[in-house]
Amino acid sequence: MFKTWHQPGKVLDRKNVYTGRVFAVDQLHIQTPDGLTIERDLIKTDPTITILAMTEDERVVMSSEYRAGVNSDSVSLPAGIVNSGETSEQAAARELREETGYVAKSVTKMTRITSSEGFMDQFADLMLIKFDPTERVSRHFDQDEFVNSELVPLKQVLTWIREGKVNTAQAVSSIGYYMMFLK
Repeated sequence: MFKTWHQPGKVLDRKNVYTGRVFAVDQLHIQTPDGLTIERDLIKTDPTITILAMTEDERVVMSSEYRAGVNSDSVSLPAGIVNSGETSEQAAARELREETGYVAKSVTKMTRITSSEGFMDQFADLMLIKFDPTERVSRHFDQDEFVNSELVPLKQVLTWIREGKVNTAQAVSSIGYYMMFLK
């Protein structure tokens, strides 16, 4: 059906044109699996995780945090970067603890998604965490972040997604995957 599906291209030339705190940009010359020679700019990022943290009675941890890309506060699921040497499971448990104070009882990788793969190498592992809301520790934010968290019934989160109030790709993907394959 798709004869070149998941076949890599051959990078003929790579030149770094920008490196910043959160991402870098490379200019690439590539021979694609179907024989084209193309030039592309590639945004390089660290791997990330998005956390669907849920209680036994299906309350979901939702977070509110300022996001520069939309220049406003955004309500979504907790998320973060996978640090060097960490697994996605370790990163998810750490981020949940740091941003919300909740302690993971179990951590399961649901799936991996890409984000704007036409020009970005970022992927996000979508993680399901089960936790006891009565067990809480102190939160520890990064120097440049502040996160507000609330427990919200899953039905309310679904309504917010339908109404476009929660619209981050990772949150919609996490909730959608859970509803389609795990519920």
